[in-house]
Amino acid sequence: MAQGTGSINSDYKDWEWSDDAGERARLLQSPSVEMVPKNSESQGNGLGTTSALGAVFIVVNAALGAGLLNFPAAFSMAGGVAAGIALQMCMLIFIIGGLVILAYCSQASNERTYQEVVWAVCGKVPGVLCEVAIAVYTFGTCIAFLIIIGDQEDKIIAALVKEPEEVGSSRWYTDRKFTISITAFLLILPLSIPKEIGFQKYASSLSVIGTWYVTAVIIIKYIWPDKELVPVEIPTSPSTWTAVFNAMPTICFGFQCHVSSVPVFNSMKQPEVKTWGAVVTAAMVIALFVYTGTGICGFLTFGASVEQDVLMSYPSNDIPVALARAFIILCVLTSYPILHFCGRAVLEGLWLRYTGITVEEDVVRERRRRLLQTISWFLLTLLLALFIPDIGKVISVIGGLAACFIFVFPGLCLIQAKLSEIQETRAISWWAQVSYGVFMVTLGAFIFGQTTANAIFVDLTA
Repeated sequence: MAQGTGSINSDYKDWEWSDDAGERARLLQSPSVEMVPKNSESQGNGLGTTSALGAVFIVVNAALGAGLLNFPAAFSMAGGVAAGIALQMCMLIFIIGGLVILAYCSQASNERTYQEVVWAVCGKVPGVLCEVAIAVYTFGTCIAFLIIIGDQEDKIIAALVKEPEEVGSSRWYTDRKFTISITAFLLILPLSIPKEIGFQKYASSLSVIGTWYVTAVIIIKYIWPDKELVPVEIPTSPSTWTAVFNAMPTICFGFQCHVSSVPVFNSMKQPEVKTWGAVVTAAMVIALFVYTGTGICGFLTFGASVEQDVLMSYPSNDIPVALARAFIILCVLTSYPILHFCGRAVLEGLWLRYTGITVEEDVVRERRRRLLQTISWFLLTLLLALFIPDIGKVISVIGGLAACFIFVFPGLCLIQAKLSEIQETRAISWWAQVSYGVFMVTLGAFIFGQTTANAIFVDLTA
């Protein structure tokens, strides 16, 4: 996409970098991405440290995560293997397009994070909505992570105490609410308090390995199944035409790496839109194979009886699956603080903008406010996770928000970026790109509206 002759909001100063800017300026930066201040004139000068191949793996790691546990259930809701694959392939075109649009708008606006790009290109109202959406999305994802911990610990404990799963355990220390709470207080809360999260990158690398291991176990268990794992029914078509749309939140949740993609793009040695297009295409194809392999094999193993969390469908005493559960617990233990960091940074930015106080002026009170924000966030997510045991209900809500990050905000950015160009005549390509942006906004709004309405009137009221 060619840039116009005019720059976008070149006087935008709300998020200017400073040495003391702290977590706000590093919002949603991947722990493995090293960036330089934007006022050092690094844009386009090759001062980044990430190669194109390195960027591929960072984007893949950002996309892959605990969301893969829900893909077999998504294939079941979509109506089988063919419908699940077709739905993914159709959505992947727009997922990649959104990533390219964000890079284009980042370059045009000279902004370095997702919400900064939306602020600069689309203005105040979409910028605030974007920040609120990020805060709600990260909050909901943290709830989902705690539910996943409870699910996996239930199975591990059931194997250790050697009691029948359907009977349950009467011991107080095996109660789900107790195990989630003790894990959260001892491990998650201490990791969530620090101001910076750079130390998390080594643990995060281990969790990525765990994610790949989980996929391998699900595929192997399908190829060489246990005798007791017999699928009840293998759907070959959706129950209703609207059932296909119920699989969209899971796909959006799984492929949503857009919020962290802008810092990755700006960390590249050569941040060019064409190169970035090749990077994200390769990354999304890799993620597609992982999610498709997990979805197909998990779905065909259990059929229509597959759980929302596919690991919950396997018996407790299966050792390879037990190790997969341990890896998933490690994955979410290291991911929760990162997601909380992102949400906390958004809230911090909104607070500072609302009060009109600069980061430098408010540095004395930052520690006290950070502790209050962290403890409040932690307790609220823990409380909701204890009383919402079904991860599918949480995914159905935050999956709709993921559609906004993939479709709505990139579409708005593309429309505004093209409208801001100073051109004497509008070429066919200009109209095509604007039309594409309008279609992305419409599609994203439809997915968000449909999935949110379904979550409210079907899941949450059930």
